[in-house]
Amino acid sequence: MIEVLVVDDDFMVARLHSKLVERVPGFTVVGEARTGAEALAAVAELRPDLVLLDIYLPDMSGLDVLRELRADEGSDVDVLVITAAREAETVRGALRGGAVHYIIKPFDPPVLAERLRDYARRSRELAAIAVPGQDDVDRVFGGAARRTPPRLPKGLSEQTAELIRATLAALGAAEDLSAAECAARSGLSRVSARRYLEYFVSTRQVGVRLRYGATGRPERRYHWAVG
Repeated sequence: MIEVLVVDDDFMVARLHSKLVERVPGFTVVGEARTGAEALAAVAELRPDLVLLDIYLPDMSGLDVLRELRADEGSDVDVLVITAAREAETVRGALRGGAVHYIIKPFDPPVLAERLRDYARRSRELAAIAVPGQDDVDRVFGGAARRTPPRLPKGLSEQTAELIRATLAALGAAEDLSAAECAARSGLSRVSARRYLEYFVSTRQVGVRLRYGATGRPERRYHWAVG
């Protein structure tokens, strides 16, 4: 079992994340923490494999927690950031700190389940490799060979796909667009833009975030997910 520590200052959010983790086979929650200090103490005591870490904590930034964990030579815990922080510098800080992934709140529950399954897969692959070759490294790190997209479905053109790809990639992973906004920027109809966007979602080149309004269904927001 992969043991997980959930860190979030909001009790209800932490409990929700814990329930989502427990639903994924092979994962179990060993504790929750509300502050950065509690998180560091819990890591030292419980020795989890993975920490789900919020950035906005009452006593210190989650990035400070990540830096302290990395400075501790006795700690080999992995960190998956789950936060409402959308600043590019925060994303870069998490990346430099060695976070295995970065999920922006609010998110669809399947997003977390997918990230956890990816983490478990990489962990298994690393454990099975004695002397890794380049193909092994590319597979674990999600290299170019793994990210090669399949042939476009019938009715989609490579030229238009490249237009949508360039529109999103120019924003980076920290920013997102609705289908209507993407259509306006690319000169396509909303229906056409959404079709290409959903295709990219299916190939994991584009991620989806949900923006909740006062009423009605949440708006789907698309962001480029390939480095």
